[in-house]
Amino acid sequence: MNRLFLFFAAFVLLTISAFRTTLPTERPIGKPTDERKHINWLTIEQAYALTQKKPKKFVVDVYTDWCGWCKVMDRETFSKPGIVDYVNENYYPVRFNAEQTADVTLGNQTFKYVSGGSRGVHELAAALLKNQMSYPTTVFLDEKFNLIQPIAGYLEPRTFHQIITYFGKNYHQKEPFDQYKISTYKEFQAALTASK
Repeated sequence: MNRLFLFFAAFVLLTISAFRTTLPTERPIGKPTDERKHINWLTIEQAYALTQKKPKKFVVDVYTDWCGWCKVMDRETFSKPGIVDYVNENYYPVRFNAEQTADVTLGNQTFKYVSGGSRGVHELAAALLKNQMSYPTTVFLDEKFNLIQPIAGYLEPRTFHQIITYFGKNYHQKEPFDQYKISTYKEFQAALTASK
């Protein structure tokens, strides 16, 4: 009986050790990490202060916490390497919650949250969106903080890339957007398709 028990115990231990696997404690060499590029978002106050020293255009992502399409744009558009590189190089990127309650002071002007009904809105968001509250809205400002244009709605990566290059290099002062898309944009298009 003892022999049978020892044989059975030995068999179980051998079986367990045969199927036992060890997990590596370190990441194997050459395996890619999940360290993706990202847009270096700033607050509006930070970007405003930076442009006083080094002028650049602004791209402002106006969003709310409850906005589903805002989240899709974060995931699908703002994550593309070609977009990330172009925005970080040519703009002060700002993310602004249209329903934030904190005051914002830019220069000698202070913008406040205005409550109303179930949801309020920040005065700065209303000013940037020309009181056309829609989320997401991407707002473009020039180096002197003057409004170039707000663009409401979700922007898929190709369209967003066309727009950021159009405003980024002042093509909006030279040709209509439709003409830009079919001609001039071709020189920028490779940066977006190479980064897929």
